[in-house]
Amino acid sequence: MILYLHGFRSSPQSFKARLLAERLAALGRSDEWCCPQLPVSPLETVALAESLVAAAQPARVALIGSSLGGFFATHLAEKHGWPAVLLNPAVVPQRDLSAYLGEQPRVHGGGSIVVESHHLDEMRALAVTSITRPERYYLFAATGDEVLDYREMLAHYPAARTKLIEGSDHTISEFPDYVDDVLAFCDSAAAVSVAPDPTAVPREGAATQQTE
Repeated sequence: MILYLHGFRSSPQSFKARLLAERLAALGRSDEWCCPQLPVSPLETVALAESLVAAAQPARVALIGSSLGGFFATHLAEKHGWPAVLLNPAVVPQRDLSAYLGEQPRVHGGGSIVVESHHLDEMRALAVTSITRPERYYLFAATGDEVLDYREMLAHYPAARTKLIEGSDHTISEFPDYVDDVLAFCDSAAAVSVAPDPTAVPREGAATQQTE
């Protein structure tokens, strides 16, 4: 099962989600794809993701999280041991989204959402201070991201496999170039994914960054 978590105000019709769904369909693997419309509430988002996995009872799970979806994917990866691909992930959304309280238009399909202060509190409760197993992650960080700071991403995922993209943008407009790379990591990492270690001590400081 490949579970895609979209970004803030986005939807399953996002650019990257559609590309991945189309590629899996071309490979005859549509049955592995799961990309739900996420609720506004972070706690409800995590509960939805967990319920979808529980209902499917897949042999293996891999997460792909874009922007705010990357924040949720990190929480789920640490909690359940699922591997995660992170596409320009939000690192501190409880800070960044404080400027978006109130009604906000959806990017796809019309309509709007209402962001309330308690949603920021829920993000604080879900935040991962320090990742425990960097091999669980594949980070895509674009230096030209106009929404989020790629340097925060690099600092938050020390020693994780990293694709540092020079230039580009928050959407990662050249994402078609990376689709097969993303799916290859999902396949290989999900096959050897490990359970989270409840005794692990959060690491201090940053380790050597592995880039490619």
